[in-house]
Amino acid sequence: MYKKLYLKRGKDASLLRFHPWVFSGAVARMDEGLTEGEIVRVLDFEGSFLALGHYQIGSIAVRVLSFEDCPVDGGFWRKRLACALEVRRALGLQREDNNIYRLVHGEGDALPGLVIDIYGKAAVMQAHSVGMHLCRMDVAEALSDVMGQSLESVYYKSDSTLPFKANLESENGYLIGEKASDIAVENGLKFHIDWLKGQKTGFFVDQRENRSLLEHYASGRKVLNMFCYTGGFSVYALRGGAHEVHSVDSSSRAIEVTDANVALNFPDIKNHTSYAEDAFKYLQGMDTDYDLVVLDPPAFAKHKDALRNALKGYTRLNAKAFEKIKSGGVLFTFSCSQAVNKEQFRLAVFTAAAQSGRYVRILHQLHQPADHPINIYHPEGEYLKGLVLYVE
Repeated sequence: MYKKLYLKRGKDASLLRFHPWVFSGAVARMDEGLTEGEIVRVLDFEGSFLALGHYQIGSIAVRVLSFEDCPVDGGFWRKRLACALEVRRALGLQREDNNIYRLVHGEGDALPGLVIDIYGKAAVMQAHSVGMHLCRMDVAEALSDVMGQSLESVYYKSDSTLPFKANLESENGYLIGEKASDIAVENGLKFHIDWLKGQKTGFFVDQRENRSLLEHYASGRKVLNMFCYTGGFSVYALRGGAHEVHSVDSSSRAIEVTDANVALNFPDIKNHTSYAEDAFKYLQGMDTDYDLVVLDPPAFAKHKDALRNALKGYTRLNAKAFEKIKSGGVLFTFSCSQAVNKEQFRLAVFTAAAQSGRYVRILHQLHQPADHPINIYHPEGEYLKGLVLYVE
């Protein structure tokens, strides 16, 4: 039914431990005519079945879909999506005051190369592999079956996430339905979701619980939300009773959406100001009266070759925050770079604290929420790191 790919002798150990990737160096041979994105049967050197997955060109040769020899059809997709939905229901994410959550998180939901975020009655789907791109309509139809009347549209947004060397003609657009309402609710707060032009799928779903934590620290404080994007932390800080909130992002479009989200929740508020300005420039010239600062920059390292410069960037950014933050202030600082591990990020922040000469306590160590699960056999899936620090 599917073409075959054979591993070198002794290279099956990671698959026997259920790791969902086959690296190109482990491949001995494959059937002729195998093309990128095809489903392939992975066999050991002797020809015994190991896994089914999407074949791709690059250092990762196969992303595993199943360790059972089964057809990858509509029933397969429905079963996987139904399982993912049941997890989100168990987490209590489908509520009257919350209809924003991640339904599928790649390897964490045994669907490598696929991300699906839910915003009210709209689903935004991203493919990170050629195989998932080719399966997009099958996945969308299965998703519609599983979600039923709670879903009106499925928007496909993968023009920036697919391997550029694959030369795919991928256009963003609706696979099912038309544009649903772009207003969704997270923990009782309303947000405009720009899945057409915004970053990622339109909203940073992974910071939901960290935004909620910040709300509890915000009362009476002057808050700086750096790299604010759509203003999530700012809106939570305002609800938490912040004395004043400043939102900063280099993108004027992000500032427009931030202002719209603030107005959506607090139409008459007077204590929020936004600035379209470079982060380092703003930090350099800012006053020293902020007593709650959020640093949530975009990924400084999207691959290991950029790791050294990324760590320098995190050190420089946090050092400036330590220099400027008021005594008794609280710093929320994050890295979403998958190439940077927890220890490396913590060392960068430690170095910044030492350079500043400030006395710093760790109050919380943060990570991605439960709807961004980490496959226990795939620790590489842990990408979001955060620290909440008390600065004297």
